[in-house]
Formats: sequence, C-alpha cells, structure tokens
Amino acid sequence: MSLIIQNAKIVDTQKISQKTHDILLERGLIVKIAPSLKTEGHKVIDAKGRLAMPGLIDLHTHLRQPGQEHKETIETGSKAAAKGGFTTILCMPNTDPVVDSRMIVEGIIKEAKRVGLINVLPIGAITRGQKGQELCDIFELKEAGCVALSDDGRSVQNSQIMRHALEYAAMVGIPIIEHCEDPYTGIENDGVMNEGVVSTVLGLKGLPAMAECIIVARDIELAHYLKIGIHFAHVSLKRSVELIRSAKKQGIKITAEACPHHFTLTHDAVKKFDTNTKVNPPLRSQEDVEAIKEAIKDGTIDCIATDHAPHALEEKELEFDLAPFGIIGLETALGLTIAELVDKRVISLPQAVGKLSAVPAKIIGLQNKGEIKEGKDAD
Repeated sequence: MSLIIQNAKIVDTQKISQKTHDILLERGLIVKIAPSLKTEGHKVIDAKGRLAMPGLIDLHTHLRQPGQEHKETIETGSKAAAKGGFTTILCMPNTDPVVDSRMIVEGIIKEAKRVGLINVLPIGAITRGQKGQELCDIFELKEAGCVALSDDGRSVQNSQIMRHALEYAAMVGIPIIEHCEDPYTGIENDGVMNEGVVSTVLGLKGLPAMAECIIVARDIELAHYLKIGIHFAHVSLKRSVELIRSAKKQGIKITAEACPHHFTLTHDAVKKFDTNTKVNPPLRSQEDVEAIKEAIKDGTIDCIATDHAPHALEEKELEFDLAPFGIIGLETALGLTIAELVDKRVISLPQAVGKLSAVPAKIIGLQNKGEIKEGKDAD
C-alpha cells in the first residue's frame, strides 16, 4: 500500500522547512517529496499544521525478553516505542538467558518480525553470560543479526578482554557500547543512589561518582591506543563529560549518549523515596545535570538514548534498598527533550531531532535511517 503525507513541514537536523511538502511512501521507502502530489490511489494523511520528523532511534532499550517477560516483552516494548515516536530500537542483551549466541539473537529477530510494529535490532553480549571472563563469538553474533555489542548492566572489568573485544568488533565492523561503572567501587558495593550530602541525609548508601569516571578514563585510553572507536552509554557526570570532551579534542574516536532522566532530575528527587528514581547510573547533582546539558549543546554528548528499563510493579513497590534499578523512558523521551532542552533553548528542535535520529543512525551504521529524504526508509 502507498501512502501520502500531505501538507507537512519537514524537520531535519538543520532546519524546519518553511513551506509544506507532500511525502509519498511506497514499499517501506520514501519515494517522492514535492510541494504537491496527486493523491488518487493513495491513502492520505493530512499533516496540516504539523511537523514531519524522522522516526526516532534509541540505542539503549531493555526489552527483557527472553526470560523476564513479566517485566516487558518485545511486543509491549515495541508498542511503547511506537507511542513515543521511536521506529527503531536497539535491545540490550542482559536478558535471561543473556544474548550471547546465534539461537537467542535469531529468536529475538523472529519475534520482532512477528510483532511487526517497529525495527527491533539486537545488541549482543561482549562476554559469555556477561561474566567478563570469556569473549562471545563476535563473528557469529554479527552474522546472526546483532548491530552492536555491550555487557550493559556492568562494564568489562578485564582491560585485556576489553582490548580484544574492541579489536574483534572493529574487524567485523560492529560498535562496542560500554556501561561505564567500576563495580568494585560501584554497584557491587551495595550503593543505591548518588553518593553525597543527599544520600547521607536520607541514610541510603551511595554510589561514588568515581565508579563511572574510572571506566570512562580507562576506555578512552584503550580507544586512543588502539585507534578504535567506542560508544559510552548513559553518561551522567560532569567529570565524565570533561574526560570525553578532552578526548574528542585530541581526536580520539569516541561517542557518548545521555538519558532524559539525567538531564531532567537530580538526586533530590530521591527524597520522596520513589523507587522510580532508583536508576543506574544514579541521578546526580544539579551541577552534573547542567554539565550534561552543556555537553549536549556543544556536541560532547552525541545523542540522546532512553535506557528504558522496565520492571514489574510488585518489584518496584519494594523498599528503596531492595527495589531494582531502572526507569521507563520510551514514551517520555521526546517530550522531556523538548521540555528540558528545546523549550529552554539549550538546543533547537532540529538539533534535538538529530540527537534522537540522524546521529544514532550514524553511530550504529544505519545508513538508510534517520532522515526524511527520497530513497531513505519510510520510518
């Protein structure tokens, strides 16, 4: 079936078109863009007074399937993504079992095709079982359909294993997405929120900021030494931003993402003991929030990702110390980006669209997505 979107002002990474255009979509592609197209024989959507934006792309989604379907499934996650404007999402491998073999990757792809709502692209694990001890078969994972590799939920602690992961991933042309957290000073130290005055007042054990910075600094050195790129997930700290900004000025091939909750909320939100504010990396200080915004503005942080991490209601209704880390984000990411960044003149709407679509597409190598142009995918 063919479709024409009429009278739309098109948003790209540079501008919002002043004049309206019609967009003809056929067989999943953008076929024609013109001031006026004949509508006979086509389904028509009148977009008068509205903006046409490329479908959003999330590099960081947790769909929980296989094994944790009581939290989320590929189908429910796809519906949430579509509601939020996301047409492509990358699902993280910390499922049960971990996405570390061809069979599991193919199962995710098969289920995503059955659901058929959006593009669901699997991320494979860097190490088997995400235990940090033995590399997965990176060639097999790429061949099975993985578009990136990550041990998200934890970082790869062994620097030699991380080096080999970067080298093998570069050979097959697949990016590494790093969860920046030294577990020995971070998550395995039983912290539940950002370490500081607020955690002390609340009587909650803190996660020290250095847990993030230690891995950011190490991986910058690996990227520098190997001349291989790496993508940093959910950057949350002023100090991390400073390290990344300095590395980019030196020409080191790194990219970074930030999440809406990290440029919207501070650790003061934890004062209500709402377990939805228990996230990893944790909500930080106002100084960190402002640094993240500035880094988004100047390009130090390349893109915006959700880190959509749902849990069952009964799990989140536990005491703060016992509740799992995670917050949902697919349906709120665009709204928060507009409210916190566009409306407050941190970045423009075209820049926001770039950080939510064109830039993620470039980072992950999705050459036909992230733009409204003839010949591109009709997402």
